[in-house]
Amino acid sequence: MQIEEKEFSIPFFLENGFKRKKCPLCGSHYWTQNPDSVSCGDSPCQPYTFIQNPPTKRAFTLPEMRRLFITYFEKNGHTPIDPYPVVARWRNDVYLVGASIYDFQPYVTEGIAPPPANPLVVSQPCLRFTDLDNVGPTAGRHLVVFEMGGAHAFNYPDKEVYWKNETISLHHRLLVEELGVNSEAVSYKEHFWSGGGNAGPDVEACVSGLEISTLVFMSYKTIDGSLLETPIKTVDTGYGLERWTWLSQGAPTGFHAIYGGLIREIEEMAGIKEDLTLIVENTKLISSLSFETPKDRFEARERLSERLNVPKPELNKLLSQMEAIYALVDHAKAIAFMLSEGVIPSNVEEGYLARLLVRRSLRLLRLLGIEGRLQDIMWKQIETWRRDFPRLGEMRDEILEALSVEEEKYARTLAKGEVAAQRVIQETKNRGLKTVPPESLIQLYDSHGLTPEFVKEVAEKFEVEVAVPENFFALVAERHCKPRLEEEPEEWKALQEKVKALPATKLLYYEDAELMKFTAVTLAVLNGQYVVLDKTCFYPEGGGQVSDTGYLKFNGQTRRVLSAQKVGLVVVHKLDGAPPKPGMTVEGLIDEDRRRSLMRHHTATHILIGAARRILGEHAWQAGARKEADRSRLDISHYKPLTWEEVKRLEEMACEVVVKDLPIEVSWTPRHEAEKRYGFRIYQGGAVPGKELRIVDIKGWDVEACGGTHCRRTGEVGLIKILKVERPQDGVERLIFATGPQALRHIQETESVALKAAEHLKTSLASLERAVRELVEKEKVQRKKLVKLMLEVVESEAVRLLGNAVKVDGLKVVTAVKEDGEEENLIKLASRVVELDPSTVAAVALKDKTARIFVSAGKKAEEMGVHAGKIASEVAEALGGGGGGKSYFGQGGGPKVRALEEALRRVEEHVRKRLKEYAGKG
Repeated sequence: MQIEEKEFSIPFFLENGFKRKKCPLCGSHYWTQNPDSVSCGDSPCQPYTFIQNPPTKRAFTLPEMRRLFITYFEKNGHTPIDPYPVVARWRNDVYLVGASIYDFQPYVTEGIAPPPANPLVVSQPCLRFTDLDNVGPTAGRHLVVFEMGGAHAFNYPDKEVYWKNETISLHHRLLVEELGVNSEAVSYKEHFWSGGGNAGPDVEACVSGLEISTLVFMSYKTIDGSLLETPIKTVDTGYGLERWTWLSQGAPTGFHAIYGGLIREIEEMAGIKEDLTLIVENTKLISSLSFETPKDRFEARERLSERLNVPKPELNKLLSQMEAIYALVDHAKAIAFMLSEGVIPSNVEEGYLARLLVRRSLRLLRLLGIEGRLQDIMWKQIETWRRDFPRLGEMRDEILEALSVEEEKYARTLAKGEVAAQRVIQETKNRGLKTVPPESLIQLYDSHGLTPEFVKEVAEKFEVEVAVPENFFALVAERHCKPRLEEEPEEWKALQEKVKALPATKLLYYEDAELMKFTAVTLAVLNGQYVVLDKTCFYPEGGGQVSDTGYLKFNGQTRRVLSAQKVGLVVVHKLDGAPPKPGMTVEGLIDEDRRRSLMRHHTATHILIGAARRILGEHAWQAGARKEADRSRLDISHYKPLTWEEVKRLEEMACEVVVKDLPIEVSWTPRHEAEKRYGFRIYQGGAVPGKELRIVDIKGWDVEACGGTHCRRTGEVGLIKILKVERPQDGVERLIFATGPQALRHIQETESVALKAAEHLKTSLASLERAVRELVEKEKVQRKKLVKLMLEVVESEAVRLLGNAVKVDGLKVVTAVKEDGEEENLIKLASRVVELDPSTVAAVALKDKTARIFVSAGKKAEEMGVHAGKIASEVAEALGGGGGGKSYFGQGGGPKVRALEEALRRVEEHVRKRLKEYAGKG
């Protein structure tokens, strides 16, 4: 977007000799006091001049720079606030905080809620994955985890705090008066910023080639690509505190400025001696490049090799190792922050991004030759940052345990990943391609966690190439950085326009959850079936709780209320039958037994999540819930499957809370006050909109922002019984539970099943376990006999097949088709044939709805060039499917069952071809 000159023709610039110029290199306009300035001051237009030549009066560590920043703005009238978490649970449009303004979007920036202070200052830890592949290669210009110094002012139509002039003045004085930077060395480059649903003009402050701050003047809201002016004008400044620290030290890279000591420790672990001259020259050189394409990195290495007279292979090795260390320290810190806030590495949502970083870190450790040291590095990172962020220290043991579990999972993934990679590679060949496409690589990483390097190793065996995009991990992260917002069902969505003109429904269930009968006036009837009342006791579906049901009585008639839904601020009731007419008075009757059951189940959800936190650890967060009348489910984030002992403890602790009969207090509290008083655990059930939050406080146990219906005391919940535990996805444990009469009914049903089982086994309930154990032991004995018998059958059949083998130039070929049998036994049959005669190739097929092929090659056949995996692939191809494997064993299959006899002829053809090639070599 074009920025006009008047946008930043502010008194501070005009009165202090700043001139607006146009950079001849990038075309941007910028403001400077330096009459000799010939560029905007930002790299690559101006290479770094601060390396080993800092423009500040002294060097600062990151904690020192943070303190200076906060103290400076506090002296200038800003109220310091604590940083928000990096996991943005108060929002439903992003997973992670990417800038300090995320703390206040959308509620403060749209005027829904007041800010915690105005103006305010915060040093906000942030996470960004957009430039993941450049973390390391750009020497500190890109980071995943960083602190954004945010000085924010919120200007209302009736009250302006400050705007452009004071914002830029405050920034400049901090640089010049506090840090001692020469005023003429600072330039302000014009730009237009957009992010998080807002936009506005900004200036990017640059010193010695390094952009250190972005000063945004948020004036717009972005909707479907259009800009709408907002009544609240927000000062959104982002001071890159790591960059300010780097500038003050003039360190070889930004990583040395942030992590100096840890970098040296990892170098010692890996036996690497850093060449500082090389690193310094590399940093200066890459600052003159945009690094937007692989060509930039290649060009930098070429020029550096010539400049330092270092052979390119040696240069590549040294820089690759150091870049791996830089990325590793950054990723380890980011992982620590994410895991400290309850993110569990998994295949979905923010857990996917955590897993991405962990697995990328493990790959970097492998490159450095120090596999198994991630725990050590993580420990050191936690010890380094726990003073500034105590949560890291408090969660240290849980972070390390979750990390250990994830490392074990990844090792198992790699152990079984080759089959998945082979399948994709075979599909690539079937499509006539010689290179595995990037989308297939991303799919393999998404579904199986297989890195491109791993796929490349497998592909080489199949003579297929793998071209890895330079920005591979950024492409992967891009798929998972934002939540997919759930759309409302079409049934209710269709009513949105129709309710806009109606007044908000008065919600009687919030005034008194015990109220089961009410009188109301019909305001509207929509689509002949949906009724809007001026007030209602019917709880509409929301927050994971299903809606109330019941009846509406009017004019001597009774209609069943099938469900209720909140559309905007209006509750819509779906009726079974002809509705009342607008203006008619109705009597509403809630299905009381159902409502009370829902209240018990919803309250039990809060009790169970509190128990999970105490038993499993602080990382346990609600990952989803569904509260129904007969049973409910609660999804909990946890890095490993629950044990039976843990399930029992959860039940016991939950029931103890019921017995204590704790009071449950419900109150409406201003958003910021609730966050300050109770912490961000209040967003246990997800993001909650509004200026005020409805806080449900089970005294001394659990506090959440929640819109559901609850009991008045925990004693009303009654028995809580966990019926089943499932694992719907990696990193999530699902508790299916019931309360009160429903829980008792389940226990009775279970007891009835046990009694019937005891009756069948002619034993008592007390002796049931012993009787079942004896039955299992008998079954084991029978199974052993069956296995022995099957081996005898396999042996007999193997001998018979060998007797009918086809001789092919010194080798034998055995083929057989079976129309029944277990795959395991057919594999044993093929293997036994080649054990009896190592000069044999055996192919056994299973003919069913599809065809399966199992191929074994004897040792002599292998030595003569026969490859069982390739035979399986060729046969499976003729069957319309895919296959592969090792030289000694392969398998595959396809849907073309009728082609099986013809496909098996390829076994002999392959053997003849390989023998011919073998003879040619001789």
